[in-house]
Amino acid sequence: MARILGYIAASLDCYIATEDDGLDWLFKYDSDNLGEHDYRLFIKRIRTVVMGRGTYDFIAKESSPWAYADQRVIVVTSNPIPDPKGALEVRDDVDALIAELRALDDGDVWMLGGGKLQMAFLERDALDEIEIYIIPEMLGGGRPLFPATGFRSTPTLVSAKALGQGVRLHYKWR
Repeated sequence: MARILGYIAASLDCYIATEDDGLDWLFKYDSDNLGEHDYRLFIKRIRTVVMGRGTYDFIAKESSPWAYADQRVIVVTSNPIPDPKGALEVRDDVDALIAELRALDDGDVWMLGGGKLQMAFLERDALDEIEIYIIPEMLGGGRPLFPATGFRSTPTLVSAKALGQGVRLHYKWR
């Protein structure tokens, strides 16, 4: 059974992007040494990447090449994606997708991007672990790490570690 994982950075005031979806505040920390927690090591153990349409559209508008050629990519959307940037599959039913992901046995699943889809998985008890990298920036507003939906949960803290300029928090639900 595949593990479904979150791996995400947030500002100190818990935003993952500015109001206009900007990430410049985050990119200036790209050179921080995260050691064994570095993204390049994380992505090597990921077989399936799941993202919402907003995250896909953000990635697709970038001029860089498709970064997920080595993974199965699933975009959760109810609208067709004309001329996709890379190889991908589309799903519109989150419950059916969770069942499909749980049946996988070829590697971990990464919930990439925004908090809305991660929250949908949390509300369905389908996110196993999350690594949150707190970056020492105050954005004052923007896209929240987790949208307020009324959902309550008490995950278990696996570890907390100072890395580079920020802090890595690792929680699990199972």
